[in-house]
Amino acid sequence: MVELAGIIILGIVAQWVAWRLKLPAILPLILIGLLVGPIATLFTEDGGKLIEPIWNGEKGLFPGEGLYYFVSLAISIILFEGGLTLKRSEIRNVGPVITKLITLGSIVTFICAGIAAHYIFGLNWQISFLFSALIIVTGPTVITPILRNIPLKKDVSAVLKWEGILIDPIGALAAVLVFEFISVGEGQGYTLTALIEFGKILLFGFTFGFTFAHALAFAIKKNFIPHYLLNVVSLSVVLLVFVESDIFAHESGLLAVVVMGMVMGNMNLPNIKELLYFKESLSVLLISILFILLSANINIADLELIANWKTVALFATVVFVIRPLGVFLSASGSNLKFKEKLFIGWVGPRGIVAAGIASLFGSKLLLKGEPGAEYITPLVFMIVLGTVLLNATTARMFAKLVGVFLTKSEGILIIGASKVSRLIGSYLQDNNRHVVLIDNNRINIEKAKKLGLEAFNANIYSDSLSDNIELNDVGYLMALTGNSDINNFAINKFQDQFGENGSFRLVTADEMSNPENNPKEGLFSHTDDFIKLMEAARKNPLIHEIELKDQEHYEGLIEITKADEDIIPIFLKTPEGELKIITSFSKEFTDIQEGHQLVYLGKPFDVQPILAS
Repeated sequence: MVELAGIIILGIVAQWVAWRLKLPAILPLILIGLLVGPIATLFTEDGGKLIEPIWNGEKGLFPGEGLYYFVSLAISIILFEGGLTLKRSEIRNVGPVITKLITLGSIVTFICAGIAAHYIFGLNWQISFLFSALIIVTGPTVITPILRNIPLKKDVSAVLKWEGILIDPIGALAAVLVFEFISVGEGQGYTLTALIEFGKILLFGFTFGFTFAHALAFAIKKNFIPHYLLNVVSLSVVLLVFVESDIFAHESGLLAVVVMGMVMGNMNLPNIKELLYFKESLSVLLISILFILLSANINIADLELIANWKTVALFATVVFVIRPLGVFLSASGSNLKFKEKLFIGWVGPRGIVAAGIASLFGSKLLLKGEPGAEYITPLVFMIVLGTVLLNATTARMFAKLVGVFLTKSEGILIIGASKVSRLIGSYLQDNNRHVVLIDNNRINIEKAKKLGLEAFNANIYSDSLSDNIELNDVGYLMALTGNSDINNFAINKFQDQFGENGSFRLVTADEMSNPENNPKEGLFSHTDDFIKLMEAARKNPLIHEIELKDQEHYEGLIEITKADEDIIPIFLKTPEGELKIITSFSKEFTDIQEGHQLVYLGKPFDVQPILAS
């Protein structure tokens, strides 16, 4: 009982430490597992581990093959959650570089790492290619914490983020297929019998996954499952699919749950977000327990097995040769610059799925007596721990060294995706500014996307926005919702992260009536709140530019806008094309000369609009 409680407590402490230090959680989890496991044998009185995962007659948590069963079930849940995140639309829209990375890049890693493992360690081809399949996976859980605090160009962070998300289930699927092909061979090589058994695994894995995904989706849509039971019923169905598929075709369970997750993730289910949140929370708990257990289960003999120059050679080959090779081949002909390709090639930490499946498959193949199987778990753990440690400590420095580190954040985050926000966002994007709109109204988000704007359906009261690495280049915050509480909350919560160059919000009706107390973060003017902006946009959904002659001309136009509710001043545009946000003070610009332009929303002055979005 003490050991089990200790694992859960240590796991959550490791997750918290990782959050505070902004590191991938897998790093402290594996280190704690090694500390209470194999390393503990060096200083305990009886030479035993502080936590013994397998019962040895005196102590331990899981008797016989109990650990193997727990790991199998835990991995099935984690892979199902990973499958839920894979969307067909993302594959279509992420661009040729990311598509090539998860296809061509994966093939390069699979072939080259397999050859490297075979010739450096002398492993047979089956084990070598299982190793290479396992290290294909990067994963968002290791990429996101590393990149969260590195200001990068949007394209670079997007490539790394979506590669991690999309390659998780793809890499897992590749590893499952290679493992199953090894398993059905039973030491006979690639015989006809092995091919038939392999075909059965594919058949039952895809059939069970596809069928149960549609069955569960049908039950959810028809409200056959009460809301309070939705998450636990889904969990039980995942476990049922894993076990039943395994019964019909041994080792097909993992394939079935990955397919089930992919199918359900691409359906229009009403409660898919709740299901995903539940699975994410469960995955965090399982991962915390799992990796302390798996690390603790490694023996000193396993570490001694890879404590040689061959390990260093294999690690260097994977990190400094194979990863950059895959990236440069995948990015050839793209708009990415050489320095951006170099940075993407440097950042490739392996993730939780790789380590988890390696331990599972390694233990299974050891039981089967597969030659070289003892190398799988320690070698993959070495790659995972080494790449996470390397990238977590050097990514920021390397970004500065190669010149992809953004010294000034010029992107603009707009809270709210109403008609006014979409008009302003379109104008900014037309003027070469990175603009992101967020709203919890899905209809507004869809309208923004149809205009070609980058928009997310998000709740600002959750923490998910802070984790979005694609917002790393954002330095301006504009809260444009009709709810003053939301606007104030957005300013208070996100001004340090997203508003380093300026955080602004719309004034309220009360503030309009008392301009002397106008807030310094007020937007546009002290006479225009959300209602007036929406009304102006309804009557004249256009944004105009008008040439300015001098300071007096500017101030005169501002006075006109205060008297006319259908004209809203928004930006001051310099002769160099720089856009400056007009605040509710309206008179903070003092050096306006010919060549400047006033950008405004609504009906035009007595001239034709120069530009309309």
